[in-house]
Amino acid sequence: MKKKVLAVLLGGCMVVGMLAGCAEKCTCPSHDRCHQKGELVMDVIKIRDLEIYGHHGVMKEENVLGQKFLVSLALYTDTRAAGESDNLADSVNYAEVSYLVKEQMEKETYRLIEAAAEQLAKKILLKFPLVKKVEVEIKKPWAPILLPLDTVSVSITRGWETAYLSIGSNMGDRKAYLEAAIEELKKVETIREIKVSEIIETEPYGYTDQDKFLNAAIGFETLLTPDALLSVCHEIEKKGKRERKIHWGPRTIDLDILLYGDCVMHTETLTIPHSEMHKRQFVLEPLSEIAPYVKHPVLGKSVSMLLEDLEEHK
Repeated sequence: MKKKVLAVLLGGCMVVGMLAGCAEKCTCPSHDRCHQKGELVMDVIKIRDLEIYGHHGVMKEENVLGQKFLVSLALYTDTRAAGESDNLADSVNYAEVSYLVKEQMEKETYRLIEAAAEQLAKKILLKFPLVKKVEVEIKKPWAPILLPLDTVSVSITRGWETAYLSIGSNMGDRKAYLEAAIEELKKVETIREIKVSEIIETEPYGYTDQDKFLNAAIGFETLLTPDALLSVCHEIEKKGKRERKIHWGPRTIDLDILLYGDCVMHTETLTIPHSEMHKRQFVLEPLSEIAPYVKHPVLGKSVSMLLEDLEEHK
């Protein structure tokens, strides 16, 4: 039998459509926007060809003399509240965004406009919480390649993605290890809106000759790529003195990436969605608490449906 031992909630409220997902019969005001072609459809604020003088380039002369750059942005957000209130506080202030771009491009010196675009995207997403995704294009007119051309440009798209982790511990002060892992996640600049399920006590899985586990699920938005998020998880496990001696064996702390948006990937080090998540009640039960309607991108079923299937086939 599973025994609920603790309830943990961090990071404030989470928007249902962003973290828990919309149900098929959702009644939220943005339901029509949530489900167009299965994707979240957002409004866009565009800034085109903001002219800035900077000192970016591979050649020394470019860093010293400087040149003109043109920056264009597409800020993906929801303008509904601002449209109804006519209040700038409910929208993204594009003047503030423009001055942030100007300050960053004039203060820093980058060899590559790829680096300039990457840093601009990150700063915009961190400073303006209403921006869910941003497209950045940096044009470099008259690039010095000794050939006739109008401009060279780099375009990137970056945004917040929703990820879900499973955490567990069955050694030492299990609750303290889980709480420490959560605190470490809160310190990561590119992770926000953390929500944690209740912690449950479960029997060991796979290798059964060991103590019971405490397990929970965590959801959040992140700018990290899947591989970068995996590195963060490994670093937290390292701080928790995790040792990998026995497959599915005892551990002070374990963090597994379950889902990352609609990402489906498999490498030598990472598989998303987690290949065993639909078989594990200690994963699905806490996950269904914070994300019942989020769909498994391969199996096409919501977390709550996967949990029901698992319980029916016990």
